[in-house]
Amino acid sequence: MIIGGVPLWVFIVILLVFFSGYMAFRAMQTDRKVDQEFIEREGEIYMERMREEKERKALREQE
Repeated sequence: MIIGGVPLWVFIVILLVFFSGYMAFRAMQTDRKVDQEFIEREGEIYMERMREEKERKALREQE
């Protein structure tokens, strides 16, 4: 089948290229979100360790 002098498969390929780009964009956004959550979680763990160390240091200085 030809539409406007262009075979149908050409339109299908173009549609699939756009769909592929859209899916890649969605995957990139999801990865960015997961990475940000991981960074925040690790930052909280680090900050908790620092608080605990500060408390231990304060207790040692009181003795």
